[in-house]
Amino acid sequence: MKLILQDGSTWHGDSFGYETKDPQWFVDGEVVFNTSMVGYPETLTDPSYRGQILVLTFPMIGNYGVPVQTVKDHVSELLESEQIHLRGLIVNEYSSEHSHHQAKSSLSDFLKKHKVPALQNVDTRALTQVLREQGVMLGKIIPDARKITGALNIIDPNQTNLVAEVSTHKKQIIKPAGKSKATVVLYDCGTKHNIIRSFLARGITVIRLPWDFDIDQVTEAYQGVFVSNGPGDPQMADRTIEAIRQAMKKNVPIFGICLGSQLMGLAAGAKTYKLKYGHRSANQPCTETLSERCYITSQNHGYAIDEKTIPSSWKVWFRNANDNTVEGIKHVNKPWFSVQFHPEAHPGPEDPDYLFDEFVDKLIK
Repeated sequence: MKLILQDGSTWHGDSFGYETKDPQWFVDGEVVFNTSMVGYPETLTDPSYRGQILVLTFPMIGNYGVPVQTVKDHVSELLESEQIHLRGLIVNEYSSEHSHHQAKSSLSDFLKKHKVPALQNVDTRALTQVLREQGVMLGKIIPDARKITGALNIIDPNQTNLVAEVSTHKKQIIKPAGKSKATVVLYDCGTKHNIIRSFLARGITVIRLPWDFDIDQVTEAYQGVFVSNGPGDPQMADRTIEAIRQAMKKNVPIFGICLGSQLMGLAAGAKTYKLKYGHRSANQPCTETLSERCYITSQNHGYAIDEKTIPSSWKVWFRNANDNTVEGIKHVNKPWFSVQFHPEAHPGPEDPDYLFDEFVDKLIK
């Protein structure tokens, strides 16, 4: 099998995921890279990767297998959703033998189960250099026997409403094991399940809503609103943006993560733009502007808030220490704030996990 990029370059590899004998079969998507060393089961099941073909830069993948997919109260216990969301996987070397006390299957079997193609023996270092120099681009994974003539004709996944594809389809109320301290409305734009687990662990009841749910139709009492991560262009999630504006009128605490941060920026009146190659790793340094303390963070996003368009009633809260892009915003006097990175990690460091505590404190006051 082979990967053909938008620029016409071809990258051959050996299949270890889903494949078919149909010579006309293909998958396409936006080709991006991730520099994390571990955490591929969580990464593969992260809904933020919807529509993307992922290149992992770590040289060996698969050596600890994949844990069992167990779901309790609508939440996966170890993974970040019930399925793989990316369209294809590209690695340098796949380890066919795995060993881990939680492993229930190999990565290869996991990919085949979810019908996701994967290539190994690809020079991922060279491929990543191309993506860094030219930016993320569209690509196709096709059988070796198939020949492409003319234009690739790849639909840009960012031109579709990916949030609608990954969001829950109905309201769900998820309660913690013990006594509930407060209730939060969670707009599911493709939420990682560790976000929900993070609230449950703090004794918070979660009302999980579809991305386009009218917040005025929530009949249960709640003390705050949370906006999750998710895939694609944030401007596509127009109904969530409107819901955030409605929540702001209610003057309740609001917290957004990743795509949720971009959506809060848009709701506040700022604009967003597409990054050249995005931030996808578990080692992105971010500096809090007030304390100047730097945190190592887990990230996965392709868009950012345009600092020049942020209203004066908001301030930049975090910055990326590598490229100075906006990594968090905060209202100057309202309890509304967001971060572009993932304080819940999975995979990655948990240094900024305290942000959940700060939000919960606002809920129970």
